[in-house]
Amino acid sequence: MERPLLGRGSALCCSYSSLKAWLPLLSWAPRYRLKWLQMDLLAGLTVGLTTVPQALAYAEVAGLPVQQSLFWTAKIGNHVRSLLCLHGGFVYTLLGTSKDVTLGPTAIMSLLCFSVVGGQPHRAVLLSLLCGLIQAGMGLLRLGFLLDFISYPVIKGFTCAAAVTIGFGQVKNILGLEGIPHDFVLEVYYTFYKIPEARIGDVVLGLLSLSVLVMLVFMKKGLGSDDAPSCSTAIARRLVWTAATTPPTSDTTANGTVVTFGEIVEDFGGGLAVIPFMGLLESIAIAKAFASQNDYRIDANQELLAIGVTNIMGSFVSAYPVTGSFGRTAVNSQTGVCTPAGGIVTSVIVLLSLAFLMPAFYYIPKAALAAVIICAVAPMVDYQVVAKMWRIRKLDLVPFVVTFLMSFWEVQYGIVGGVAVSGVLLLYHTARPQIKVSDPGMLVMELGSGLSFPATEYLSHRIHTQALQASPPRSVVLDCHHVSVIDYTVVSELRDLLRQFKLREVQLVFSRLQPSVLEVLLAADLQDFRHTDSVEAALQMETESLLDE
Repeated sequence: MERPLLGRGSALCCSYSSLKAWLPLLSWAPRYRLKWLQMDLLAGLTVGLTTVPQALAYAEVAGLPVQQSLFWTAKIGNHVRSLLCLHGGFVYTLLGTSKDVTLGPTAIMSLLCFSVVGGQPHRAVLLSLLCGLIQAGMGLLRLGFLLDFISYPVIKGFTCAAAVTIGFGQVKNILGLEGIPHDFVLEVYYTFYKIPEARIGDVVLGLLSLSVLVMLVFMKKGLGSDDAPSCSTAIARRLVWTAATTPPTSDTTANGTVVTFGEIVEDFGGGLAVIPFMGLLESIAIAKAFASQNDYRIDANQELLAIGVTNIMGSFVSAYPVTGSFGRTAVNSQTGVCTPAGGIVTSVIVLLSLAFLMPAFYYIPKAALAAVIICAVAPMVDYQVVAKMWRIRKLDLVPFVVTFLMSFWEVQYGIVGGVAVSGVLLLYHTARPQIKVSDPGMLVMELGSGLSFPATEYLSHRIHTQALQASPPRSVVLDCHHVSVIDYTVVSELRDLLRQFKLREVQLVFSRLQPSVLEVLLAADLQDFRHTDSVEAALQMETESLLDE
């Protein structure tokens, strides 16, 4: 009778372990300590006090009503009922694996959202739903490795361009200008063209706000803590206060024309791929950085799921897409947060702010919000990275420059263009591996990297020109100690090369083959296949062959 009970207990343990993998809350909540609560309260309070101003500011960047970054009210008759609060902090506490990460609207995501939905609130909500479904799906399918194909130069090129675009886009609000187009080139032109129309009050308020924020930055540096929290580096987390409603699957234009779901998705275009990927990339990069700094590990695929579910749930309360916030995460970490529960405290702080200060949000001047945005994005312009790339690897400047310049045309095109260029460079190095040639009595060719099917033609060309077409033809030792995998195309090309060497009465000898590669070549049953454990043994083999002749 005990065996079934033991088996049942084992099954329960396995089930609980699986549940903990999907709900990380179960890993830390049972061992929660009182001293952790004190630190989580402090961190949540500190982060919460910096939430509202930038949440409003980034709604402005996204071209959405400023309340959409914090709340969305449902009007019933003549009453406004606040029925449900759903905050990214609550969802991430359940599903996230990083104690430091905070989710919310960021400068980059807000700019991307504007480039896709053009300031249309209902489409922003639908975009949040679709982004969440894509992100959660990637997490469930364990596709987090796809983010590895977005290189650092592409990320830096995009963030630098985004910072310039966002920062200059707020100059019109500092100057109090109206009627400025959103296209970057036209925006630059008309901003300078309309400077004589600037309103003195907005200019004074904007410059005064900028001066105060810059002064706070220098005060922070003077205290000797580059990572200390400041209002110029905090980025708002999303809060939505609303009645839960189904995300819209259609839209109606001003003239009454109904736009179907398919037409909306078609209008989203490439942005529907770029925004989920950038959201995931930004959040996971932040999570990994702070996990390394604070000596713990995250589960990238679980992070994808957490962000995806946050965006899905957010769409039901009329929010736009969010991701991890670097500035807010830095604040969270530096104030000593111990668990993801700090996000709940921040959520409560923002809720209380909305409950008592909501009418005042309407009167926040655009010039003041513009100053907050400019100070927040200014550190993103990392001009030093250009010099670093030049010193380390000049070719990395190509995807950086392509991404940077194309992002001024359309931000999603900049990312796609940069990834495409990075992909071409990656494929080029795969197709043109380094081959080190030496001649200690016979031709030795050392492959500097792996050998896959795009490289077969290049390898064959080098062997033909330097050995088979020489007069007289020469034997070759192919040093393969860097080659760990080969495919059918490579084996076919090697079979042809062995035949060519035999026709010319010279040898092709393979040296230092990895066991997995040797096993494949032996299974291929290549004629005249010779291999040695070292280059010296291959040279000795060639010497003995010449003596026999």
